[in-house]
Amino acid sequence: MDGSDYGLSRRAFVRSAVAIGGASALSACLQREETEDVPQAALSPAELPRRQHAWNEFLSTDDHGNVRPPEHHLLLGLEYVGDGPADATGEREQVEDAFGTLEQAYKRGNEGLVFAMGYGPAYFDRFDADLRGVDLPDPEALATIEDPELDEYDALLHLGSDYGHVTLSAEEALKGELEELNGLAVEGTFDGVFEVAERRTGFIGAGMPAERQSGVSGIPDSEPVPEEAPMFMGFKTGFKKNQASEDRVTIQEGPFADGTTIHLSKIQLHLRQWYEQDSRSQRVAKMFSPTHADDGLVEGVGENLGDSSGITEIPGSAAEDARSEGTVGHAQKAARAREDGEPIVLRRDFDSTDDDTASTHFLSLQRSIADFVKTREAMTGADLDVPLFNSGILQYISVTNRANYLVPPRELRSLPTPNPE
Repeated sequence: MDGSDYGLSRRAFVRSAVAIGGASALSACLQREETEDVPQAALSPAELPRRQHAWNEFLSTDDHGNVRPPEHHLLLGLEYVGDGPADATGEREQVEDAFGTLEQAYKRGNEGLVFAMGYGPAYFDRFDADLRGVDLPDPEALATIEDPELDEYDALLHLGSDYGHVTLSAEEALKGELEELNGLAVEGTFDGVFEVAERRTGFIGAGMPAERQSGVSGIPDSEPVPEEAPMFMGFKTGFKKNQASEDRVTIQEGPFADGTTIHLSKIQLHLRQWYEQDSRSQRVAKMFSPTHADDGLVEGVGENLGDSSGITEIPGSAAEDARSEGTVGHAQKAARAREDGEPIVLRRDFDSTDDDTASTHFLSLQRSIADFVKTREAMTGADLDVPLFNSGILQYISVTNRANYLVPPRELRSLPTPNPE
């Protein structure tokens, strides 16, 4: 076995360990990954930004300036164990100590850890007071073609790192299963405050989907996902100019200023026709636009596109292509939700093989949930005169879960009240 073979098997092993979770998975993961190079914090908690979602300045970028997200992701759906509103007598300090441990044990960024804590409508419904300054609706189905389960967790914790053992270690520390985290004493845990009701895992990055496609429901047995693809559908995403800035998705006023909102969808993928019936040209047309396909604008997985999908530079409109071409691209539809020429949601989505099923955890940040709803309506394209099977990627996905969360600023991230002022 040469070095590249070992690298692939190691990464696949780590993905499996993260998906399984627990102390035994962490122990096995630590034996496979290089642990001595994971740095402790370079900044004190007091020096970090107020925004929990301020990740981009700490994450690495590719040659075109696109943010490179962490390779491994963990989503923890949390339930508050109390019967009523969160108890301020010690619980907030305990939870904040837990977050402080994470921030000091690992440098913020790909080579360490990034994380954000959000709270759902179910959490704020525990209080007599109304949530102030933020509209946080219950999740709902957003298209006639979907019937998702509507998550009702009190909170969501999103953790990301290039090292699988870092997300697993953070999880075990929060659960009170570790006394030390990356060389530092664990000062606080979730024990007696939050219970993990569900864990979802995932990954993103060139080569990672290809090495995980074997035997996965939703992927053909021919294993067609390109080796260099960062996601299962075979194309690069997250172009800098097609993403909202962190400023654009930040709440500007009120007690939760410098926070944001999360919409989280779990999307099951159905890629047999995508790879075994559709041609390469059809896939490009449905992912980007008919012009991208006709003019050969996308090479390979799209690395040649640089920092933009180029969707705003093509002539014509989605409505015109729907009428003249009978096809409209996913990116083409989504771009219609821009305001003042700029995107209004920041995607931090990633793929998954939880339950041996190909899926995407579509996690987006936006100033208000209404911004996501507007974007999703544009992506659905119900207003366009085009058949479903030629309307972007709709026929290849099904939404199984939806959820909404408020991500407070860092000083309010530990059991916030609806009206902190």
